[in-house]
Amino acid sequence: MGENSFAENARRRCREIMTKNVQTATRATTLQEVAVFMRDGDMGVVPVVENKKLVGIVTDRDIVVRAVAEGKDAATPIGDVMTTEIFSVGSDDYAFEAIRLMGDRQVRRIPVVNEQGELAGIIAMADIALEMEDEREIAETLEEISSGASFWKKG
Repeated sequence: MGENSFAENARRRCREIMTKNVQTATRATTLQEVAVFMRDGDMGVVPVVENKKLVGIVTDRDIVVRAVAEGKDAATPIGDVMTTEIFSVGSDDYAFEAIRLMGDRQVRRIPVVNEQGELAGIIAMADIALEMEDEREIAETLEEISSGASFWKKG
């Protein structure tokens, strides 16, 4: 993939590459219910919403570190262990912003919200990979997101 193709993909809007049908939870959803969502949906993150607004996110790591390691019961509400510091992008933001945020914040998934703060979708590294046709470019981009290297700061 040439420089122009990457630039074209980076200028696509987040709404064009995000996954729209996202399994969500509320603060009251239990750890066990979220774990079942993750298992059945083969996913490692579940956004937490209240009145359609994104209020948190729970990852498989949150469950392990903040729940299991602390001896919490499977009936514990997810609101007790979710991450409330949310890094998100807007539906109309460029995909480049999602890629940059993933690298800067060392996360593999970014929620996408609309102008009202409501969850519109989620962008995962896999979504970005699907938009890049060149395998080398995909591998380099995913490695840089995972390692935290800022590929946009390269000279």
